[in-house]
Amino acid sequence: MTNQLDDTICAISTAPGVGGIAVIRVSGNDAILITSRCWKGANIAEMKSHTAHFGRIIDKNGDILDEVVLTLFRNPRSFTGEDVIEIACHGSSWIQQQIVNTLIECGCRTAIGGEFTRRAYTNGRLDLSQAEAIADLIASSSRASHRIALNQMRGAFSNELSALREKLLEFVSLIELELDFTEEDVEFADRSRLLDLATLIKNKIDSLAGSFAVGNAIKNGIPCAIVGETNAGKSTLLNHLLRDDRALVSDIHGTTRDVIEDTITLGGTLFRFIDTAGIRNTDDTIESMGIERTFKKLNEAQIVLWVIDANTPFEKITELSQRILADSEGKTLITVVNKIDTLDDLRQQAIASFMNDIVGTQGTVAFISAKNSIGMDTLEQTLVQCAAMPDTDNANEVIVTNSRHYEALLHAGEAITRAIDGLQLGISGDFVSQDIRECMHYLGEITGEITTDQILGSIFTRFCIGK
Repeated sequence: MTNQLDDTICAISTAPGVGGIAVIRVSGNDAILITSRCWKGANIAEMKSHTAHFGRIIDKNGDILDEVVLTLFRNPRSFTGEDVIEIACHGSSWIQQQIVNTLIECGCRTAIGGEFTRRAYTNGRLDLSQAEAIADLIASSSRASHRIALNQMRGAFSNELSALREKLLEFVSLIELELDFTEEDVEFADRSRLLDLATLIKNKIDSLAGSFAVGNAIKNGIPCAIVGETNAGKSTLLNHLLRDDRALVSDIHGTTRDVIEDTITLGGTLFRFIDTAGIRNTDDTIESMGIERTFKKLNEAQIVLWVIDANTPFEKITELSQRILADSEGKTLITVVNKIDTLDDLRQQAIASFMNDIVGTQGTVAFISAKNSIGMDTLEQTLVQCAAMPDTDNANEVIVTNSRHYEALLHAGEAITRAIDGLQLGISGDFVSQDIRECMHYLGEITGEITTDQILGSIFTRFCIGK
């Protein structure tokens, strides 16, 4: 993306399609001048900032395109830090496009993806992590992901990183001051105090990096693998959880031969359910490949839903449990005994006792009939309880959700670890200083204090047009 900051840009900022109202945004040094050429109403140049005015947009022939509400945001108190005008028009796709065309004829250029947010970053209205949080906020699909993105957009993450960089700067300043007085053998920095400070910084970086596992699950959905034998009712369960006929259901064994994934929000938490090929011995090459993928997805999952047909012989359940329990170690296991509507009371009691013995303390057991919606509410409540997340309403809670930030934190953690090792081994201050500056570099990459056009282009081109 080429920087053309002198251009005045415009774009439709609301989602594509027809609605009651649409918003067209204009930003740049000439936003007032250009918009005035197609505006019929109060003098924009005399308007106060953050005020809304009724008027009309006219085309080059003087014909009225629409009656609109124009809102003016004067620099620097605008989203981009430039003069910004937002035009609220009727939601007709034709009206929206005609207004944009008219603005272009009057001197605007069409904005490209993320250009408004990139200008906000360039003009110091927000740092890079806050800019990325805007994209996450737009894409948020659960209460938890919304709160995390909002906290980051408000600067919670940036403030954490700023505090770390200040401590690192103090650290490196003391060490480098000593280097200027090497001949006098002067020591400005207490090595034990520096070691304590470096350890404190490392613990904070590790804590932020460690939150990524939770943050990634919140952002993309907690991965829940649905596994079990063929015809156990896995696809029926998936369809019920998703409130949609997403998977093909049949009495024929081996219908599901590949992985089917979809997401839904339950209790304010986003879940990513993964229906897998049924586990059985087969000579079918394609089905065998699907079964291999089943166990791969099981390993990647955070929650495992092991679905069992309630009529399955106990010895067969015992045989399958050995691998399921082994591969579910360290994960949340929910054993789902399906088709209980086909059992009499004696069999229900027997399988309940048997399954509790099999699963033991490794997980919980739920009894359902996915076909007849028996026990599904209880199962969903169990899922929500098992996926309990940190309190994202706490504005001071920082949870990392961005893989770029996570990678930078890992590199920063490695650098501060080398600095700690250097202090403990009594290595020369210039080598310790180099590691500290490298740690500062990676933290600066997150907020954009240190960046490249290639990184910026990669980030902002993923934004939608008009944002």
